[in-house]
Amino acid sequence: MDKNQIREVIARRVALELKNGDVVNLGIGLPTLIPNYLPEGIKLTLQSENGLLGMGPTPAPGEENENMVNAGGGHITAFPGAASFDSATSFSVIRGGHVDVTVLGAMQVDPDGDLANWTIPGKLTPGMGGAMDLLVGAKRVILAMEHTAKGNPKILNKCTLPLTAKGQVNTIVTEMGVMEVTSDGIVLKEIHPEFTVEQVQAVTEAKLIIADDLCEMKS
Repeated sequence: MDKNQIREVIARRVALELKNGDVVNLGIGLPTLIPNYLPEGIKLTLQSENGLLGMGPTPAPGEENENMVNAGGGHITAFPGAASFDSATSFSVIRGGHVDVTVLGAMQVDPDGDLANWTIPGKLTPGMGGAMDLLVGAKRVILAMEHTAKGNPKILNKCTLPLTAKGQVNTIVTEMGVMEVTSDGIVLKEIHPEFTVEQVQAVTEAKLIIADDLCEMKS
């Protein structure tokens, strides 16, 4: 799979995890593709942490409004009835437990559900933004990420980068499969048909638990 195919596989599968009526926060990058693949009839309320509830799809080229951007600076739209407010109010929504699901990217994750997703050694980074609040405030945390970085595992025995939050990750979706973080470890529940269990484990540092009912990755 090339880069675009990988991103589509991940976004399509995460979209199936979202339910009618959910309030969902999507992280920057890959998670912003998810609304393109929502099943028919699923209606969500998308929250942007910089102060919007009711975020719409990405505008068509040439139709961007310079005053309408998401937390990553990307152009967005708003559905009729959307509410805009200051970032303090937005984080009150997040910290108050009113976000059902947040979907974030990751640099590292481990079997304890610890996540590192904001700093790269040797590079200047602006900080973790709202990720820390989203991880502890959302009812469910889904990681949408490529399985490796330049061939190196991202699912580790223990995160080595500075943590964004401890013990908050519930589900991991990569181009290779769907995994759940449990008290026993990371359970591989679905696998992409292009890969074998052995291939997935070979690029995963943490020892995976293979579900008894392991099935082909839904799409």
